Amino acid sequence: MVNYSFSLYDLEYFLLILTRVSCFVFVAPFFSMQNAPNSVKVALSFFTSVLLYQALTPAPVVEYDTVLEYMVIILKEAVAGLLLGFGATICTSIVNFAGSVADMETGLSMATLLDPTTRESTSITGVLYQYALMLMLIATGMYRYLFGALADSFTLIPVNGAVFHGESLVNSIVKFLTEYIIIGFRVVLPVFCVILVLNAILGILAKVAPQMNMFAVGIQLKVLVGLSVIFFTANMLPDAAEMIFTEMREMIVAFVEGMR
Repeated sequence: MVNYSFSLYDLEYFLLILTRVSCFVFVAPFFSMQNAPNSVKVALSFFTSVLLYQALTPAPVVEYDTVLEYMVIILKEAVAGLLLGFGATICTSIVNFAGSVADMETGLSMATLLDPTTRESTSITGVLYQYALMLMLIATGMYRYLFGALADSFTLIPVNGAVFHGESLVNSIVKFLTEYIIIGFRVVLPVFCVILVLNAILGILAKVAPQMNMFAVGIQLKVLVGLSVIFFTANMLPDAAEMIFTEMREMIVAFVEGMR
């Protein structure tokens, strides 16, 4: 017969694992998409927690004296899971920044779409880059790395062992903001350069032929040239996704080090 009995200490330990895992799934890229059913997220969190509990046995005793202290431990695990997922999620916003710059250069900044994954208004090119990034995340197996990092976090940061170093976490965010702008401009650089050259050509034509309405002509040319550049540089998206995934790994490692 299968023995399903467990002690109260095992239940407490499992609930703490479930707290960190569920908070990670709630904010992690791809898993936290708004169009994903909540029942799937709950089931994924539960069964992942069961597997991690089996891997981490024998479970250590979580020491606390009052219910309030246990609540503090739960909050620490929740914050740890949220920070790990947040470190990966903020890297996906790079493509939204790149799409906003591309749309501003091509004259499509006024046209926005409702992104079903985030339920927020996003630029057209930003939605294109976002779906391309999610496709690359699935095709390259990056989602397995995210769950592997979550599992390794229980070894590096044991349950009730998280110590939050504010200075280290802030430095990680500041470093990310620098990389955020650099990677975003590297993604949108072809569109930015071509539109810059086009603006220079239109400026010269405005001086040579002042009778032409360069404003009306320029709007149409920018849209046509911008969409053409985006189409012909689509084969560069895997390289852009690799840069973002590398930054994602660095952010997760930086946040783990900030909680050790």
